[in-house]
Formats: sequence, C-alpha cells, structure tokens
Amino acid sequence: MPDTESELLMQVARTLRRRWAAAYAPLGLTPHQARAMRVIGEHDGVRLSAIAEALRISPRSATEVVDALEVAGLVTRRPDPTDRRATLVAVTERGGRTLGTLSEARAKEADEFFGQLSGRERAVLRDILGKLAG
Repeated sequence: MPDTESELLMQVARTLRRRWAAAYAPLGLTPHQARAMRVIGEHDGVRLSAIAEALRISPRSATEVVDALEVAGLVTRRPDPTDRRATLVAVTERGGRTLGTLSEARAKEADEFFGQLSGRERAVLRDILGKLAG
C-alpha cells in the first residue's frame, strides 16, 4: 500500500482512469479521444491548437486524435471565419450523441467508484480536493 498522500492520490487517479478507459472502449474511443471529444464539445468550433493546449499534447498529436475522430464521423472540420488559414473542429450530430453516452458512462463509473464512501466522506473529500486544486 502506498505510504504517502501523493502516492495514494496517484493510485486513486490511475484506478479511476482505468475504469473510464474501460467504459470508453465499447464506444470505440481511447482515453485521449474521449478527452478531446469533451474539449471539442464545450465549444461550437475550436482550433486544433486550443485542443492541444487543453489536452497538454503536441499539435501533431492533437491532429492525429482529431483525424481519428473525423474518420469515425464524430467531428468535422470547417474554415475559421476569422482566419482563412485556420480550421475549427466541431462535434457532429453523431458525435453529440456519443458525447452524451460518454458523459453518462464517465458519471456512472465515478458514482460506482466513489459509492464506497458515505455522503459525509464524499463531501469531505470534495472539500479537501478543492482546497488542493486551488
């Protein structure tokens, strides 16, 4: 068992990430693709550079993730009306449905994972994590 708070926190994060990855697999999405879908879904058109920044990955990696999502019919590219050189990435109708399913799966996994805690414990954990997150 990890012996420091940081090791325990990382173990919890890894466990939750594994659960989410397993929940994304039936949707045909990798964790990177699922994260990208959430970022893209928050905007009505977002540049690749903003996706890369939000995901903390290189622009080239963001392009590869978006390419796969586009091939799957989940996102589309369109010209940026404010900059002819740039394109915007947006969720398609199918992508919107997938994003809804993704959000439900993510919430279900989190609820099951944190369900072992009482309501009071969850509130305390939320307060502590909020304080640490700044």
